[in-house]
Amino acid sequence: MVLPTSALSDSAAAAALICGDTGEILYSHGGNQPLPMASTTKIMTALLLCETGELDKTLTVTEEMVRVEGSSMGLLPQDTVSYRDLLYGMMLASGNDAATVTAYALGGSLSGFADRMNHRAQSMGLKNTHFVTPSGLDDQNHYTTALDLAFLAREALKNDEFAAACASQKATLSYGNPPYQRSLTNHNRLLKTFDGLIGVKTGFTKRAGRCLVTAAKRDGRYVIAVTLNDPNDWQDHEQLLNFGLSVVQSKTLSWQEQPSELAVVGGTKLTVRLKNDSFSFCAATPDGVKQSVFLPSFVYAPIQKDQPVGKVLYLSEDRVMGETTVFADETVSANKSTLLQRYLAQILCILKKL
Repeated sequence: MVLPTSALSDSAAAAALICGDTGEILYSHGGNQPLPMASTTKIMTALLLCETGELDKTLTVTEEMVRVEGSSMGLLPQDTVSYRDLLYGMMLASGNDAATVTAYALGGSLSGFADRMNHRAQSMGLKNTHFVTPSGLDDQNHYTTALDLAFLAREALKNDEFAAACASQKATLSYGNPPYQRSLTNHNRLLKTFDGLIGVKTGFTKRAGRCLVTAAKRDGRYVIAVTLNDPNDWQDHEQLLNFGLSVVQSKTLSWQEQPSELAVVGGTKLTVRLKNDSFSFCAATPDGVKQSVFLPSFVYAPIQKDQPVGKVLYLSEDRVMGETTVFADETVSANKSTLLQRYLAQILCILKKL
């Protein structure tokens, strides 16, 4: 897709814009060029923290954990801090101390956590990304691309805890020795000025320059923008996001070629009616979305109305955009006289697998 030349300055070393729902690339300028990414690194660190599912867990900070330079949430040795505090300390105050504490807590060491970061990046298909530090401090082997970073943000924003943290303008936390209340403010000033902004992360080092990842939702439309080494990032992101929100379209898909019923074994009826909700999303090319239906060959009675029996995946360019559940649209009671039929069906199913 061609972005009007008036819509973005040429100050960014690299930039990318994607549709948040489908992952479609709406704009790319040097999008596959490996570059340092400063504290936008913390998107991965925070995601791994959220994926523990233990944000209320607490730990005691050691001197080794906070032996790091740069931005800080104010952690000191012997402080008691929760994983949730670390999350908000990274996403709002961009605390390098929070990121380093997270690395030791989850990986045992900086190198051990870097291995986890790189493994997670590989699982997302990020082919031009390599992590060395949890915070984004400069290292020649620590890099990503604008497009990889956009897809990382897309994955991270699927996590509700991550999304809530990066969209928060302020947070009141309690940590220390003994813990006491602190107030943190988000460095992302677009949260105050751009309608629909939902994060994501700022970053800066002398080597990386100004780095910024943002995402916005408006009227059901959802886009993610990235700039690397961009001295004009605030203005560029406003222009990128506005452009993206203007070109994506809202679309609702109904279940195409749907099986209307499913075989039932051992029931008062031989089949059960099915239903499935429509799927709403935004895309630049909504006709390119495919659907894959996953249903068993049959189900056993009794079946209750609204009981889940399968699912439908919606895919764009082999990326899963989302899924909906297939439900039974009626109740089918068990028929005791068909118990033998059920046993025979089980035997036939086993024989087919041999």
